[in-house]
Amino acid sequence: MALRYYHAEPVANSLKSMIPLKEKGLDFESVYVDLHKFEQHQPWFVAINPEGQVPVLDHNGTIITHTSVINEYLEDAFPDAPPLRPNTPEGNARMRYWNKFIDEHVMNFVSMHGWHRMVGVIARGIDTGEFDQLVERIPLHEQREKWKTARSGFSEADLANATRKIEVAVDKVETQLAANQWLAGERFTLADINFYSHCGMMVERMFPDLEIATHAPRLVDWRDRVTARPGVAAALGMPDHTAPGLRTWTGHAR
Repeated sequence: MALRYYHAEPVANSLKSMIPLKEKGLDFESVYVDLHKFEQHQPWFVAINPEGQVPVLDHNGTIITHTSVINEYLEDAFPDAPPLRPNTPEGNARMRYWNKFIDEHVMNFVSMHGWHRMVGVIARGIDTGEFDQLVERIPLHEQREKWKTARSGFSEADLANATRKIEVAVDKVETQLAANQWLAGERFTLADINFYSHCGMMVERMFPDLEIATHAPRLVDWRDRVTARPGVAAALGMPDHTAPGLRTWTGHAR
């Protein structure tokens, strides 16, 4: 079965569905989409995903978008590959609870800080006329507004609220790991991949004031165990053409 995966750097959204592909040992064609050149808004890519966002999975012509959907699709489409769901009603419910929490209460708030600190640098470095033309090509209204806000800067109140959300998430995960080896129980699942991709692998570098090593030692141990997995290491080894000073942040540009 032919799989083609359109993605950017191995961080955040692109990493989140790259890890399951590697963990499950699936053969796929890697298609790198350069977000800094706005390839995700070019006609050739919008013809594949009208929303103009990565990543995208093409499975024999079936187009799947949005990382949580892609990851569940891979579980359904390839049941003989190593599973990343508990595959019991209770276990799957726990996993989906955590995925919902991460998607709704973590991802966008980590993303906001990334856009403010680094994507804004990219946006402000573009001539006003060219920037307006680039924004006009973005299919989703919300993404157009996000690029505009990144150029001008997010408000201190919004950034403070985003930081509070991340602090709550860190505390919640630390508490969960006191009773469980992994987020959804005793097995590594899509929930671990989700949190790791959006927050777990970067939280110390992104938010040094949170003093994660002191206040969330279980999270640090969990992060190190995730990083040590061969499938995760293989995903992290995928192409990364980001300028070194921007690597911590721009995986959320999509």
